[in-house]
Amino acid sequence: MDYDPPQYIDGPHGRIAIRRRAGLGPGVVWLGGFRSDMVGTKAAYLDQWADQSGRAFLRFDYSGHGESDGRFEDGDIGAWTRDALAAFDACAEGPQILVGSSMGAWIATLVATARPDRIAAIVFIAPAPDFTARLMWPSFSDEQRETIMRDGRLEQPSDYSEEPEVITLQLIEDGRDHLVMGAPIRFPFPVRILQGMADDAVPWRHALEFADLIDSADLEVLLTKTGDHRLSTPDDLARLRDTLEALGAG
Repeated sequence: MDYDPPQYIDGPHGRIAIRRRAGLGPGVVWLGGFRSDMVGTKAAYLDQWADQSGRAFLRFDYSGHGESDGRFEDGDIGAWTRDALAAFDACAEGPQILVGSSMGAWIATLVATARPDRIAAIVFIAPAPDFTARLMWPSFSDEQRETIMRDGRLEQPSDYSEEPEVITLQLIEDGRDHLVMGAPIRFPFPVRILQGMADDAVPWRHALEFADLIDSADLEVLLTKTGDHRLSTPDDLARLRDTLEALGAG
């Protein structure tokens, strides 16, 4: 699919590529996942939906992702959160609904914690907060852990790219500095979680553990029995659209 060239803003780690639509508020901000970019299926669907509904919409690539500057291997949760805050502060006006997918749910949680007065609601899709400590590190063999500790990096096949997935010691160690699931998370706005029960990357029980920690008077979790990690089927996308419209973004 062809896309118009992105705009760029100055970020903390080089230029951040953004695409945005002006429109009604509350605006919607897309926060993508690990190694994902802003032209993926869900982000592109939301852009089309925003165009049709006249909704303000912002999407961007973290440093080392997509069309933004930097190398993926140099990034970590803290760096990507700083990218997100830079894009949010520079390009989003007024109250916003954050939509965080996979790792983007972790980033969205950190953004909402930093900018609570700017958040109208959050939608989490297959949320993977604290995944480096709770999901990734425990899944590694002793040999893989030794490789990371010795070499500072581990290369392994990716399910989503022909290029190997590089996991750095920096990512693991920085992740420990940004954990959010150690205490209740106060969110004084509506929260929705969309999770597939056939997700082989983020177990649905992880999403429920996350939900249990969220302190919100308006929290709903939707489990889809056959849903995988992508949650990108037409039915999945329709559920995402309906969720946003029920939150007043439509």
